[in-house]
Amino acid sequence: MKIKTLMAATSAAGLLSLTGCASIVGDTEQSVTIDSTPSNADVVITDERSSEVFEGETPTTVTLKKADGSYFGGKDYSVTISKDGYKSRTMAVSSTPNGWYVGGNLLFGGLIGWLIVDPLTGAMYSLSPDEIRADLGDSVAKAEDGSQALNVALVQDVSQEVRSDMKLVGQL
Repeated sequence: MKIKTLMAATSAAGLLSLTGCASIVGDTEQSVTIDSTPSNADVVITDERSSEVFEGETPTTVTLKKADGSYFGGKDYSVTISKDGYKSRTMAVSSTPNGWYVGGNLLFGGLIGWLIVDPLTGAMYSLSPDEIRADLGDSVAKAEDGSQALNVALVQDVSQEVRSDMKLVGQL
């Protein structure tokens, strides 16, 4: 009976040595939350190869792969948030080795995990930031050619129809 228990424990230890700490505790994908002011802005996410991986509107949560499937191949993304009449913003989402890969394999002696399993699965990475909040600024007027413009007119030169839509923003 003791021999069977010893063999089972040895087999379990052998199997664990063939895995990496990050692969045991981590995932190969991670959720990234994206929001903007104003909301309902367009979101386009491209990867390091300039391939579009997501297109949608804010607010949204996107699940992104942490690795490209190659040996030590962490993924990086570019997130562009835009809305007509507002300034566009582009932010980077980068993969970096996580604590389970660095510390877990060091503490638990997972040399195979450190050099083979975790680098191939992508579980060794964390994407940062995992939450993006973009302020697109104030709305700007656009000219017919698409450039920014500011039109100034005297109140008496504006039609009554336009005056009814005007709002007082300050007083001298």
